Amino acid sequence: MKKNFLFSLLFFVFVSCFTGSYTSGQQSSEKGWKAGLAKAVITPQEPMWLAGYAARDHESEGTLTDIWVKVLAFQDARGKKSVLVTSDLLGFPKQMSDNIRNQISAKYGLTRSQIILSCSHTHTGPVLDGALFDIYPIDARQKEVIRKYTFNLQKKIVDLTGEALRNIAPAMLYSQNGVTRFQVNRRNNAEASINQITDLKGPNDYSVPVLKVIDSDGKMLAVVFGYSCHATVLSFYQFSGDYPGFAQLEIEKLYPGTTAMFFQGAGADQNPLPRRTVPLAKQYGRELAAAVERVLSEDMKELEPSLSAAYSEVDLKFAAPPSKEELMKTEQEAKGFEKSWATSQLKILRDNGSLRKSYPYPVQIWKMGNQPVITFGGELVVEYAIEIKKLYGPDTFIIGYANEDMAYIPSETILQEGGYEGESSMRVYGLPGKWETGIQSTIINEVKRIAAKTGLKEIEQN
Repeated sequence: MKKNFLFSLLFFVFVSCFTGSYTSGQQSSEKGWKAGLAKAVITPQEPMWLAGYAARDHESEGTLTDIWVKVLAFQDARGKKSVLVTSDLLGFPKQMSDNIRNQISAKYGLTRSQIILSCSHTHTGPVLDGALFDIYPIDARQKEVIRKYTFNLQKKIVDLTGEALRNIAPAMLYSQNGVTRFQVNRRNNAEASINQITDLKGPNDYSVPVLKVIDSDGKMLAVVFGYSCHATVLSFYQFSGDYPGFAQLEIEKLYPGTTAMFFQGAGADQNPLPRRTVPLAKQYGRELAAAVERVLSEDMKELEPSLSAAYSEVDLKFAAPPSKEELMKTEQEAKGFEKSWATSQLKILRDNGSLRKSYPYPVQIWKMGNQPVITFGGELVVEYAIEIKKLYGPDTFIIGYANEDMAYIPSETILQEGGYEGESSMRVYGLPGKWETGIQSTIINEVKRIAAKTGLKEIEQN
C-alpha cells in the first residue's frame, strides 16, 4: 500500500513537472517575440538614371548585382507591432516616404513610430521621383520612367509590409555590436594620398550593430546589421548594392536560408577608402560580413519581448536665405546643379513669395527589450552617433538616412567649418541655404524628450 502511494506520488510529481514545463514553454512562446519576413528584388528592368553622383551623364548600363527591399515585422509580448524596411537605395525623398508610411498606417494600423524606412545609401541605385532632380540632366522621357518606377516601388514596399506582418511567428531576438575599420573620415583625410597616410584623423565610429532573429525551430531567420560609412566604393553605370550589397550576399552565403538586412549609420562624413573598384567593394563587403559572423558566433544579449516606440518631427531652421538678386546672379553665372538650384529657388520665390524657413526633421526611438535603436533622417555625420552613445551607452544602434533623406545633417563643428557637408550640399538637395546655428543641440534635445516616452534613460556619467 505504501509502495503504491509513493509510486502514485512520484508519478503525479513527474507529470506535473512535465506538464508545467510544457505549459510554461507554450506560454513563453505565445508571450515572447514574434517576427515575420518578406523581400523582393527591385532592380529596374530598363535603363534608368543612377542616383548619387552629379558627374554622371547617361543612364545605367546593366546590373552588377540585384538590389533589394526587405521587410522585417516584429511583435512583442503585448501584441505591439513594428516594421523595419531596409533597401538598396540612395534615400527616400519626403513625398515617397510620406506616401509609404501613410499607406502602411491606413492598411495595417501602424503609426509612424512603429515604422522605420532605411536605405543603404548606395550610389549605384536608381534615381527616385522627387530626389535630387536638380543635379541630374534628365529629360521628360527619363522623368516618366522614374515616376513609374517610384510609384511601383511604393506599392511593393506597402505590399511587402503586409506580407511580413502575415508571416509573423514565434521568434527570439538577440543583439550585440561588432567592429570593423575600413571607414575613413573624409573631411580630415585626403583620398588622393590615403595610401601614404599613417595617422588617420577625425572622429569615427567603427561599430557594427547586429540583431539576430531566431525562429521557433532554432534557425536563423534574419540578421540585421549596420555600419557608418558612405556606400560610394562604386561610381560606374551598373546597378548594385555596393559594399553593403556584397556584405549581405556574403552573410547569406555563410548562413543559407537566412536573410541579411543592412542599415546605414551616421556615415555622412565617412568614406570607404581606397575605393572605385569592384574588388574593393567585394573586399569591404567581406570585411563587414566577417565582423557580423564573429558577433553571431559569440554570446549575444537576448532581448526581452517588449517594444516601446516614439517618433517626432522637430523644426530645423535655415539661416538667412539668399536674396532674389543673389539667386539671379547665380543663375546667370553658375553651371550644372548650382544653376539648376538657383532657377528652382527663383521659381519657389515667385510662386510662394518667400523661400522655405524650416524643415520638419524626423527622429525616432525603438526600445526593444533593453536595446535602444535611435533613427535620424538625412545624411547624419558621425559626431551624432558619438554624442548619442555617451548618453545611452556604447551599444546603442544608430540608424541614419532613416524615413527620409532631405539633406546633410552636420554637427555644430562642421556647420561652423563649412565645406560640402556643412554648406554647399544644401544646394544639391534643393534647399535654400545652410542650417541655422544650434542644429545639433536641437536634434539631441528632441531625442532626449522622446526617449522619456519609451522609458529609455541616460546612463550615469563618471
